[in-house]
Amino acid sequence: MYFAQLRAHHKFAEKGRPRYVAMMKTKISLNRRVSVAPMMDWTDRHCRAFHRVLTKQALLYTEMAVDKAVIRGDTPRLIGFDTGEHPVALQLGGSVPDELAQATRIGTEYGYDEINLNVGCPSDRVQSGRFGACLMSEPDLVSDCVKAMQDMTDKPVTVKCRIGVDDQDPNIALFKFVDAVAQAGVTSFTIHARKAWLKGLSPKDNRSIPPLDYALVRRLKQERPDLEIILNGGLESLDHGRQEMTGVDGIMLGRAAYHTPWTLAKVDSLVFGRTDPVRSRFEAVNTYRPYLEKRLEEGTPLHAMTRHMLGLFHSVPGARHWRRILSEKANKAGAGLDILDEALSAVSKHEEVSE
Repeated sequence: MYFAQLRAHHKFAEKGRPRYVAMMKTKISLNRRVSVAPMMDWTDRHCRAFHRVLTKQALLYTEMAVDKAVIRGDTPRLIGFDTGEHPVALQLGGSVPDELAQATRIGTEYGYDEINLNVGCPSDRVQSGRFGACLMSEPDLVSDCVKAMQDMTDKPVTVKCRIGVDDQDPNIALFKFVDAVAQAGVTSFTIHARKAWLKGLSPKDNRSIPPLDYALVRRLKQERPDLEIILNGGLESLDHGRQEMTGVDGIMLGRAAYHTPWTLAKVDSLVFGRTDPVRSRFEAVNTYRPYLEKRLEEGTPLHAMTRHMLGLFHSVPGARHWRRILSEKANKAGAGLDILDEALSAVSKHEEVSE
């Protein structure tokens, strides 16, 4: 009802620009001790549904959605999700306050638990749109963006950024950026502890070549204790993340969670003190199976879902056969759950090794 009223009042004013509607703020608290990073082409709704089988507590993020696409595109396909994915956050990319405000409103109506602004992606496509990591150089613009976003939601608006870009000194740039955006009302920052080199490094190289500086992120938390600071970048496993969690409020796992998803299976017990939802990889597959069945009935190709499962049996005898069967057969027309069963049987002949 509330958002129906919001839609009724959110009319386009002169020249097509939206009239911002100030919303009553309700303090919403999310536990960000462990989250799974937004990863382009990876953390789609099928990936998130699979990860949710492995952990009920970690905060999941969508892959970045460009604000213009959310406003004008096939929104259900782009940002649709299942209620079972909660808690789940929508990450937006953009740099125009009006457009980010509209996309935030849509994301809120869809039921996301958090709206996150991407200020860390170094890809050429993002730079050409004047958003992502290049916005580290424009803290005032980011402040305007998050203010507009906050006016359209009662959910937390957060920011994910780098420690700096190009020739910036992170010891100055990171603090200047965070202070400006915090002044606009953002209280939670996820920091990828590397600079982004927009000149000279590819997006792939930007994920590994710039050196990590965890100490700087810890110093940010120490000197800005009222802010929530989440550490991201180069965390190779849950154990590694837990080691580096000291001095910050939480960790965000990226490629480690995707390539070796069983990493997430101990998050609930080791970090949140809860019971882990599944006890084995085989149980994880069986728990995910109803989701696969439902999506197959809707016409989703099997490969679109099983591609996120390739690393599930990492380090287990038979893992190579699991990956080969899914990689070679799941993408064929009409592939069904018999392919999954075939892949599973190739592993179940061996004793599963606990990690």
